[in-house]
Amino acid sequence: MEKVKGIGGVFIYANDAKALADWYALHFGLKFQCYTPEKCFGLEFCYYDANDLSKRTHTVFSIMDSKTVLPAQRREFMVNYRVDDLEKFLAQLQSQGVAIEKREDYDYGLFAWIADPEGNRIELYQPLIEPTCEGS
Repeated sequence: MEKVKGIGGVFIYANDAKALADWYALHFGLKFQCYTPEKCFGLEFCYYDANDLSKRTHTVFSIMDSKTVLPAQRREFMVNYRVDDLEKFLAQLQSQGVAIEKREDYDYGLFAWIADPEGNRIELYQPLIEPTCEGS
């Protein structure tokens, strides 16, 4: 199964945290832990430090219940998820009934946009150029 390789660090508030975490688990192959009963779900993406491969680091991705009802029209942020093979990932999503909003290809990367069930915009990205990671 194609799956997301990493994110920059995101905390999503949702009207139904469990349902949204289940959606990400089904469509992105992510395995969440329940931090608090039915209220907060999270996971960590682990990486090796680019400057010292003996050190590991991580990024937290968490979905938690909002304290107030969130409107369906909100699109105040967008998460960019890196994938290895955008074509395979999009085919996988489409076979699961996920609509692809838009697709754009550039010489540095391939992009597509979808939305999760609560209207949060998602950008999928397949890099075509290796990052230099200068200044890190």
